Amino acid sequence: MKRAIYPGSFDPITFGHLDIITRASKLCDELIVGVLNNKQKNPLFSIDERVSMIKELTENLDNVRVECFEGLLVDFAKEKDAQVIIRGLRAVTDFENEIQLAHANRVQYPQLETIFMTTSLKYAYLSSTVVKEFASYGGDISLFVPAQVIPLIEAKINNKEK
Repeated sequence: MKRAIYPGSFDPITFGHLDIITRASKLCDELIVGVLNNKQKNPLFSIDERVSMIKELTENLDNVRVECFEGLLVDFAKEKDAQVIIRGLRAVTDFENEIQLAHANRVQYPQLETIFMTTSLKYAYLSSTVVKEFASYGGDISLFVPAQVIPLIEAKINNKEK
């Protein structure tokens, strides 16, 4: 069975992330969306909130499961007996960093392949940072994230401002 991991912080999940998840799920038997709990960042959403959002948004994809992890992606991949890492690329600048990580992971776990997927053109500009920036100024984020995520983002932004 080919098991792949699509890692990220997903803070918050965007249409771009969902596009990669949907497309990647067709390339493997099982796709684990690995939600990184990076203690060096100050996320908008807790790890549990992010996992819950992604589970709800991917419940129609039978071969997708969502798990959180800390530490090195390569260690998580070994633990889950994954053979493939899926990474989304928006621009050439993403590739420079991602290729270094892919090589380092492969040194640590030679059986691990990394597949780079380009985002759909309509999401090439989109990142969680863009979503948070627009939301913090009251901008329309309906083209960036699913409708059920919008009130969650707005509530978090409003609570941070108080």
